[in-house]
Amino acid sequence: MCTVCGCGEGETSIEGHAHDQHSHPHGHGDQPHSAEHSHDYGQGPAHAHAPGLSQARMVQIEQDILGKNNEYAAANRRWLAQRNILALNLVSSPGSGKTSLLIRTLSDLKEQLPMAVIEGDQQTSHDADRIRETGVKALQINTGKGCHLDAHMVGHALQTLTPEEGSVLFIENVGNLVCPAAFDLGEAHKVAILSVTEGEDKPLKYPDMFHAADLMILNKTDLLPHLDFDVERCIEYARRVNPRIRILQLSATSGEGMDAWYQWIDATRQLAVLGS
Repeated sequence: MCTVCGCGEGETSIEGHAHDQHSHPHGHGDQPHSAEHSHDYGQGPAHAHAPGLSQARMVQIEQDILGKNNEYAAANRRWLAQRNILALNLVSSPGSGKTSLLIRTLSDLKEQLPMAVIEGDQQTSHDADRIRETGVKALQINTGKGCHLDAHMVGHALQTLTPEEGSVLFIENVGNLVCPAAFDLGEAHKVAILSVTEGEDKPLKYPDMFHAADLMILNKTDLLPHLDFDVERCIEYARRVNPRIRILQLSATSGEGMDAWYQWIDATRQLAVLGS
């Protein structure tokens, strides 16, 4: 079990695949992948507490786990680059509208772009089922007690899903603004989705996530007339944490601002192809 957040061990399941914790499809089969994830990404070990483990030992465990994850992520990144696949890691808290945004995106772009989805949830295949209704293929990863996807899971999912060459792969991470920040999946970009129904201070409360993201989507802007949400303050907070972050405002419900999101995807895909 995770020494910090309680992330469960040995409960991951991937549709159509028996998830082996000790092998990886891109080549790290000789070295086991530990599920003993440690998730304290602040300034040092002060916030980590586990009976029987010293702070120094916990820091060492975290470094070992993240180092191994980064090896798997690098293998995923090479696999994706060889096929000119743009992978986007969508991260947010629960209820941000991440799945609704994804479904609208798939519905609007499926005639223009080849796309595929890796869907991460602790339980159920509800979101993957909704995504497949658009006609875009999706694969569900259930993490059980786990609070995030990791690169080892994604590597196995890629082998099962086999996204088309030149496609856009959306990875919808488990709803959580803490743990996914530190786990590179091999994606080109993390996209942080924040809805106006949440507090505008979320970037300050969860700085690691917004610092790791290249793009922040401020979603559900159609609700702004009914809410006390300071958009400019939220943007200022996000740029305080990450001066380079790009910010788009949109509503997946009304469609307002979606064109800018689609233009970003297209431009990012073109850059990925040129850079490969």
